[in-house]
Amino acid sequence: MTGMSVRPYWELRFDADGDVDVRQLDRLLEQTAQRELTDLVVFSHGWNNTRAMATRLYDRFFAPFPELLGEAGPARLGYVGVVWPSMRFADESLAGFPREPVPGARPGLDAETRRALETVFPGRQQIVARLAELLTERPERLAALDEFAVLMRGLVGVRGLVGAAGHAADTDVDTDTDTDTDTDTDTNGVPAMFGEDVAEVCERFAAALTEARGKTDTEDRGRTGTEDRALLDSGLGGLWDGAHELLRQGTYYVMKRRAGTVGREGLGPALGALAAARSAPRLHLIGHSFGGRLVSYALTGLPGSATVASVTLLQGAFSHYAFAERLPHAAGRGGALRTAPHRVTGPVVSCHSRHDTALGLLYPVASRVSGDDASLLPGDTRWGAIGYDGIHAVDGSRRVDLAEALDGPFPAGGCVSVDVSEVVRHGVPPAGAHNDICHAELARVVLRAGRIGDG
Repeated sequence: MTGMSVRPYWELRFDADGDVDVRQLDRLLEQTAQRELTDLVVFSHGWNNTRAMATRLYDRFFAPFPELLGEAGPARLGYVGVVWPSMRFADESLAGFPREPVPGARPGLDAETRRALETVFPGRQQIVARLAELLTERPERLAALDEFAVLMRGLVGVRGLVGAAGHAADTDVDTDTDTDTDTDTDTNGVPAMFGEDVAEVCERFAAALTEARGKTDTEDRGRTGTEDRALLDSGLGGLWDGAHELLRQGTYYVMKRRAGTVGREGLGPALGALAAARSAPRLHLIGHSFGGRLVSYALTGLPGSATVASVTLLQGAFSHYAFAERLPHAAGRGGALRTAPHRVTGPVVSCHSRHDTALGLLYPVASRVSGDDASLLPGDTRWGAIGYDGIHAVDGSRRVDLAEALDGPFPAGGCVSVDVSEVVRHGVPPAGAHNDICHAELARVVLRAGRIGDG
């Protein structure tokens, strides 16, 4: 592919059901065998809404690899970029850089986000249009919020969600019966957050947004914390901010399910084919945000005895208990991915940052109102994200800071949490530093975790 900073590079494209572009997979299998690669790094993006955006991410993240490996390094390394249908709200910063404000922009959905919603939810243009209208007009009527909630159910309650229920929950596995309870949806496969009182849900999201803005320099965000509080207290105005976030989280809920489906049904079997090929290279998985969930679910879709050499999760947008054998607050239940690390011969690494407000503030609220657990206790750690505070409740797991990960002996296996707050720190609300992942230090973590060219 032209314009990439590394060679050889291949793309693997999947649809929403996990079906791979067969021609791309065949080309990858043929050419990796011809080149006799020692290692293949497979990277999955998170919430990007175009192939071009995903490719730019891969280009920037992979750019330091050749210099880090050195010209005379023993590794013959290849690169794969996974492309799957997901979306990003256009008001989020990219790679840690603030988005330039549009002069005179009105509240509501910007045109780019609206187009993305229409693409991700085909055939629902009228619903998207009405949601956009409500977010722009911000009516001072609770009935309008109720209408918003009904429209949201129609938007995200798409056909096929129920069948993919097992790919949505991170911590709903009953370890005594080995069944999925899927507690975060109703019987129609619609997120439970749309069954609660919409005003209460919007109020929670609005409060979380205000807190996220309070963690950002007022000069960067363009208005003061006093103005934020005034907005929250001004009738239903603040609730409409929460409604906007409800739309974002509802959309991401669908992306969360889709990431699990694409990983298990699509990428897992594709990796299995690579592992079974002649002169198979060692496989190393990288996932950002929901892409971390995708590559983790790919482990559960590996056929036979196939394994991968390492997994590195960058700001993973799923539960920090996903790999737990048993949950601390529910001993009869465990993480949905509790067996996945057994398919990795090296370490499973979670890079996490306290500057990620998308995961530190908004993810827990979204998890609570999605019904991921019965309790709604404020500050309960059961809703933490793996990209905010690392891997929890896994026996023998290690926790290290970035300096130790880069210069100390790197664990040869098991679950490892690396605090990367030192470099993953730039961004504006609501995502914060969630997308600030293109750093040479993180590239080195990948190389050290996979023992590629001796890291």
